[in-house]
Amino acid sequence: MRSRLPKVAHEVAGRPLVNWVIDAATTLQPESLVVVVGHGAEEVGAILPPGTRTALQAEQHGTGHATKVALAELGDLDPDDVVVILYGDTPLITSDLVRSLAAFEEGEALRMVTAEVDDPSGYGRVVRDPHGSVIAVVEDRDADEAQKAIREINAGFYSVRAGLLAESLGQISPHNDQGEYYLTDVVGILAAAGHRLTAVRAAPEEVAGINSQDQLAEAQAAKRREINQRLMESGVWMLDPDRVYIDATVTVEPGARIYPDTYLRGDTRVAAGAEVGPDVWAEDSTIGANSRVWYAVLRSSVVGEECQVGPFASLRPGTVMERGSKIGTFVETKNTTLGEGAKAPHLSYLGDATVGSRANIGAGTITCNYDGISKYPTVIGEGAFIGSDTMLVAPVTIGDGAITGAGSVITRDVSPGALAVERSDQVEIPGYAERRRSRKSASDPEG
Repeated sequence: MRSRLPKVAHEVAGRPLVNWVIDAATTLQPESLVVVVGHGAEEVGAILPPGTRTALQAEQHGTGHATKVALAELGDLDPDDVVVILYGDTPLITSDLVRSLAAFEEGEALRMVTAEVDDPSGYGRVVRDPHGSVIAVVEDRDADEAQKAIREINAGFYSVRAGLLAESLGQISPHNDQGEYYLTDVVGILAAAGHRLTAVRAAPEEVAGINSQDQLAEAQAAKRREINQRLMESGVWMLDPDRVYIDATVTVEPGARIYPDTYLRGDTRVAAGAEVGPDVWAEDSTIGANSRVWYAVLRSSVVGEECQVGPFASLRPGTVMERGSKIGTFVETKNTTLGEGAKAPHLSYLGDATVGSRANIGAGTITCNYDGISKYPTVIGEGAFIGSDTMLVAPVTIGDGAITGAGSVITRDVSPGALAVERSDQVEIPGYAERRRSRKSASDPEG
């Protein structure tokens, strides 16, 4: 992956690779679930769902060795218990496939997932006898030319009786090209002993592992198509679903409308009737019913019902918009609440502020909330009118219905219903422009 992150910690649709696999596995309601960790063990452990156990493979000696480590963590098992083994880098695995893998029939010792691919390079080949029964899995590096021509590959997913698994793992050796303990050798050992093995076929994309950034991008695209298709089937409208990026953790209600180049991430919720996009990034935010958000960035913010955001607005964490409020063109907010019907239409910064209902914020208004050491609040009352280019030096309160004159620097509280103006008297000097031109001409004769 050429990344500082452990491979299984990379995300697809807002969820780590390994957690997609865990989600599929939990449909079995297993008694225990163990993730084998090695490189980046602490980072991987931190992203796992609560209750997930880990087993440390301090030295990596192959998949067979990793399985031994997992069995040691599980402790005593009944020989007839079913152990399901999955790879943590296969985010497109489905719960249906896992259930099929674990659906043991009478007399079966092992079930394994296989797939037929056009290019099997790099994968273990599934070897069958003349009757079609699985007798072995040969890794790509150990395969001869005839085996390399086989297009049925081993996906690396197994379910096996615990007793037979432990017994077979005790027989495998590292006598192979990589000097590792292969879990695939268990297949050959059980087949040679006459046990019944069953192959469960899957689509190649369902079992694809992630080993590079381009494969990660392919998985992202596949999961995005799946998420968007499900949302559209539920009643969400999308103009161009190929240009809509929605995490699996996001909730979008039927009746919402999503335009291109929209990114919805984390714990974001979009209500019915909302219009989102084009060009919106919303993370851990709520967009209320019948609101419109376009050309905007929202982070940990709440947009209420019937609100307007954008174009080119930035809502930083702590922004709350109540019904019918507006944050318009080139407006930035942080830790600010806009009351019902309040408006900041353009070119303003509101930080650590409370804006009362129906208040109007003129263009160029800034809440000067930081003195270089601490941050202070600004309170703007209901129905207040803040004139263009007003500097509100916090802490300061503008009373209900009060007005500030354009270009004012307000440093003291303004009483309800009052007008506050703070600017120098305008001075007019007759004939100044002509005298200035004359002085310039005299000093620069060449013009």
